[in-house]
Amino acid sequence: MRIAMFGTRGVPARYGGFETCVEEVGKRLVRLGHEVTVYCRDGNDLERSTEHLGMKLVRLPAVRRKTLETLSHTGVSVGHALPNPPDVAVVFNAANAPFLPLLRARGVPVVTHVDGLEWKRAKWGKVGSRYYRAAEAAAVRWSDALIADSRGIQEYYAERFGIKTEYIPYGAPVLDTVGADTLAEHGLRAGEYHLVVARFEPENHVDVAVAGYNRSGAVRPLVVVGEAPYSDAYTARVRGLASRGAGVRLLGAVWDQRALDQLYANALTYVHGHSVGGTNPSLLRAMGAATAVSAFDVPFNREVLGEYGAYFTDPASLAECFDRAEERPQDTVDRGRGQLAELRHNYDWDAVARDYAELAERLRVSRGSPSTGRASRLFGREAAGRGQAWRSQPDREE
Repeated sequence: MRIAMFGTRGVPARYGGFETCVEEVGKRLVRLGHEVTVYCRDGNDLERSTEHLGMKLVRLPAVRRKTLETLSHTGVSVGHALPNPPDVAVVFNAANAPFLPLLRARGVPVVTHVDGLEWKRAKWGKVGSRYYRAAEAAAVRWSDALIADSRGIQEYYAERFGIKTEYIPYGAPVLDTVGADTLAEHGLRAGEYHLVVARFEPENHVDVAVAGYNRSGAVRPLVVVGEAPYSDAYTARVRGLASRGAGVRLLGAVWDQRALDQLYANALTYVHGHSVGGTNPSLLRAMGAATAVSAFDVPFNREVLGEYGAYFTDPASLAECFDRAEERPQDTVDRGRGQLAELRHNYDWDAVARDYAELAERLRVSRGSPSTGRASRLFGREAAGRGQAWRSQPDREE
């Protein structure tokens, strides 16, 4: 099949969950014999290649504004694809729903990998939040299939829209042989630091991680990896908190994947503050490194970590996580090993790629109607009533 992937920054992957998924699934689809095209955002002079791990890369421009970057790039990408359309389109992020009818009008079956609860992110404001809620409904109507990467997101779409999504989780590598030789560049030693890897956004609670560390009695440093292109005020808050404690080290972006993997694999604990997404690749990467995780207490994170996670909701409870990890190092190591066992059983990229390939083949064979998607055909009167009932309730943390 000729499979095109839209809606992400593209590959090589950085920190984003969608980009990681595109890279890991795309390269495996190529190995399975498919032709994969990934639409990437132009603008990085260091990345000019037209091929990556067997995937064809198409680099196109985007409007460099927070509210327009994703939509503008997807619009240009879909326009590029229409003259010679693929057999199947995989569109990441329900926000790109306005462009789905264009693909379907050309007879292209569309799979939409929906995001987490994007409308809850503070960075979008009220207008952006309303747009995301409307885009979710449009994605349901105009997609031939929807992919949810967590059971929590699957339940949300079932409750709000009364439709069935395809549950395909992320996978993760096992980082048991990555070494530790790059740690010295940051003045670190294996097993003697805590780690955060995240974009600087309120819903990722990087500020809580730093504040919790400052409140704790931890003696090992807290290493923070990440940046935020559109969050100057939030970044300033994180930097202000970091300046209050001598043990916080802000590394900024780490683009070298080997160096980043070594940071994951040699940390004593990994602090995961993400609260509105589904299954997050950063969390899975820490699990694949057998690094014990302290996670923000939401169902998405409990779904993945289960009994092996430590959980926090504010700086005080996170401070307790830091203290316990250092006071009981063997228990901390044992938690990490338990998480790795869970990951090996539930989150395998090879199985994920096969699920994508099987779904794409089903849609290619069935070729949905150009006027209405599979998801909308499941959205009948009874389901619509359930969705309206859900919307009449106050927003709640999923």
